[in-house]
Amino acid sequence: MILLGYAVAAAWCAPALLAPLTRRGSSPWLGLAAWLTAMGSVIAAIVLGAEHSVAAAAADWPQLTTALCRSVAGGVCTPQVYRSALYEAGVAAFAAVAMLLIAVALWRYGRRVQRGLTGSRSHARAALLVGRAIGSGAMSVPGSAPAAGACWTADAARTADAGNTAAGNTAAGDTATGITAAGVTGAGRRARTVVLDDPRPAAYCVAGHPAAIVVTSGALAALDSAQLAAVLAHERAHLAGRHHALLLLTRGLTAAFPGVPLFTAGAAEVARLAEMAADDTAARAHGRPVVIAALLALATAAAPSDASGRLPIPRHVPGHSLAAAAYAVPARVERLLCPARPVVSAALAVALMITLTVLAAAPPVLAAALVVR
Repeated sequence: MILLGYAVAAAWCAPALLAPLTRRGSSPWLGLAAWLTAMGSVIAAIVLGAEHSVAAAAADWPQLTTALCRSVAGGVCTPQVYRSALYEAGVAAFAAVAMLLIAVALWRYGRRVQRGLTGSRSHARAALLVGRAIGSGAMSVPGSAPAAGACWTADAARTADAGNTAAGNTAAGDTATGITAAGVTGAGRRARTVVLDDPRPAAYCVAGHPAAIVVTSGALAALDSAQLAAVLAHERAHLAGRHHALLLLTRGLTAAFPGVPLFTAGAAEVARLAEMAADDTAARAHGRPVVIAALLALATAAAPSDASGRLPIPRHVPGHSLAAAAYAVPARVERLLCPARPVVSAALAVALMITLTVLAAAPPVLAAALVVR
């Protein structure tokens, strides 16, 4: 009960603790680690609590039912109550329902992750088939704004199988544009960049084998060479950082535990911090002014935002995407324009490290205390 109580408390209270520490995004990767650790801490507490309960039930079922009765009812729980067949049947039914809920959560998590993986890979294959190589001519098109730098996990991607008829189309990398993947390694450097003929501006990356970075003709018409290079660096950073895997994880947990504040808020925070981390990579390679100008031009070219500052995702972009033009743009622009002072950044980093350590240590410490008892 102690571990399960901790899991409930952390799942409902951790967002209020973490949100102020990560709101400024002064250390995106540390913020990501803190949110992911909090989620892992809750899951670990649930698993350890379930393991302890099963072990206790196997060792001494009557003692477990007695302890459960007294922990809930206190002195009202008499031997006549916890020794009755009706009470034991109720405890057994409760245990069965708990196991059923765990099975449902695992199924929902697996289904969401599988859909995300399948959709992402399918979209990557379709984009590489129907897209054309990004050529040097694209770099000469004047403009000012990228439209939607996004890393898609595409769990609801609307890919067109009809694209397989365009198998003759080829897709080259970025070498034809003269753009280099500065500061990016691994999947980000291996990704192939293609252009889709679509007047609606969009630029996004899709995880797959191989991964694809897609830019629409509408986006190329709005970009100058520096901004295009910054957008592509942003997308490569998403792939190199495996942000698609983080999104699959957090969105899977949201599906498994709907309505739980930590997982609901955590999925949004992970998406926001992943965008900030990709912004930092692009800014290191191409400068903050270029990234800021791209985001501002992009935001003004998009549809009006709602009261929260979130821009509606275009209909041709999967709803479960990380679109740079549609997610936390005001906060990201403010962060790039006015970075936190070193003292503030250091204080937030220390607070995050302490919080992260406590969250990581809590489940095993509580489990060890139960064993000692």
